[in-house]
Amino acid sequence: MRVAHNPDFTVIKETVDYIVVDKPAPLLIHPSVPGNPPTLLDGLQELLAYEIANGATLSIINRLDRETSGVVIVAKNKETARKLSLAMQERRVSKEYVAVVHGTPTQNRFTISDPILRAGEVEESAIWVKQIPHPAGTPCCTSFETLEQHGELTLLRVSPKTGRMHQIRVHSKQAGFPIVGDKIYGPDENCYLDFIENGWTQELEEMLLMPRQALHCHRMSIPGFGTWQAGLPVEFEHLLTTHCPASKVPAATKES
Repeated sequence: MRVAHNPDFTVIKETVDYIVVDKPAPLLIHPSVPGNPPTLLDGLQELLAYEIANGATLSIINRLDRETSGVVIVAKNKETARKLSLAMQERRVSKEYVAVVHGTPTQNRFTISDPILRAGEVEESAIWVKQIPHPAGTPCCTSFETLEQHGELTLLRVSPKTGRMHQIRVHSKQAGFPIVGDKIYGPDENCYLDFIENGWTQELEEMLLMPRQALHCHRMSIPGFGTWQAGLPVEFEHLLTTHCPASKVPAATKES
């Protein structure tokens, strides 16, 4: 299975002040290097070209990793951007993710609250962006809840109480349940280096099971604005039914 570049996001909700979309993986949020593939921002600028020509200013409020899919909210003017950003800073935003992980938790609910920081600050790391749990890191907290077990894989509901870089991925690994497809925090961080050098290979597929990390921002809620949700990606359903055909993807991830 391959996940090619997909610039086709889905609009969940649009008002005169903001637009909420379901970002697919592996779509970048915004340009990072010259000549990179089209990004979410590129697509939004094309979609909202008339409004931008009449004074709209786009501000992406929450950012997802390239290989994470799901809900992204974008303000259309500075005043709305200020209000939404303030809600984020004051932690008035509720986020709910779903993740497919390796392993079977013995507890239905558990929380990880280890501080994290960039690995390169305290040890040698070939991956500049890699984060690790460390007492000197930034405080963060993530709650996990089991939704369904599918053979050796488990579908989790994940609620980050803070918004640190790679927080869910680091805390999932710290708990002993790395996210399927995670090239940095999965079975071997060399998967990331191999992917950068050689692209997606048969060897990586055998280790990672899927070419994107199985992490999806399912729901986001901001008081005064609303609640938005994005259904489970089809590649998650394929992964789960392939590994345990008798299991059903819980309706809660699609309709709740």
